[in-house]
Amino acid sequence: MSKPVGAITRGTTGHNRLRRADRWLAAVHAGSLRAAARPLVVDLGYGASHATTLELFTRLRLIVPDVEVVGIEIDPVRVAAAKPYEREGLSFRLGGFELPVSRPPALVRAFNVLRQYGEAQAWHRWDTLRAKLAPGGVLVEGTSSENGRRAVWVGLSREGPATITFSARFDAFERPSDLADRLPKTLIHRNVPGERIHAFLRDFDHAWAVSAAYGAHGARQRWLASVDVLARTWPVPVRPPLGGPARWRLGELTLPWAAVAPDR
Repeated sequence: MSKPVGAITRGTTGHNRLRRADRWLAAVHAGSLRAAARPLVVDLGYGASHATTLELFTRLRLIVPDVEVVGIEIDPVRVAAAKPYEREGLSFRLGGFELPVSRPPALVRAFNVLRQYGEAQAWHRWDTLRAKLAPGGVLVEGTSSENGRRAVWVGLSREGPATITFSARFDAFERPSDLADRLPKTLIHRNVPGERIHAFLRDFDHAWAVSAAYGAHGARQRWLASVDVLARTWPVPVRPPLGGPARWRLGELTLPWAAVAPDR
């Protein structure tokens, strides 16, 4: 076997750290997973514990009974520790960005694996993983806080980045731009005046500020009002599966990637 491609991460993880992203995956991509023949999902770089991979498997099996999930880690010690938790449809193996699986995956989840890379390297890793997707497949790459209460992720097809999602518990931020520290590596250094992502977060903070009166009814109502304000000037999807009150009530907001994409 050739040497896995990539570098070992800190491996920090924990139960339910990726619940917010898993919930989004189930809502947005369940249909494409059900439509796939022998749907394969890869959890890339699951870390020092098998927990989030097992949680992903459990959640997806509820809606896609024949899904197969493979957890991939570059650290052989972590793979060995996860092996006892294998079961029918769930396995763990050694590997990296080369994705050592038997067929193209319908979905790849890669969280908290690109933080240590530079922006140019992150773009390259995106391109590498996109090219390995099955037709109609999706790569979901993002970053979450250690307790999972704040997260940002990008949805990519084989053609390129398609969406970006901001997600937070309502008690985990003071203003929406607090999520800036969870931006993907391709954007985190672009949060400066003149860049689209900076303009978006500025406008989101403004929408949050002018919706302050709704806070009397709770942070959720203030978030809903803020999204309504923001949707007047930004291309916020307003219908399922990407948008609409059912998603916004969870502390989510998805935009088309093009709205915040940097000029490379």
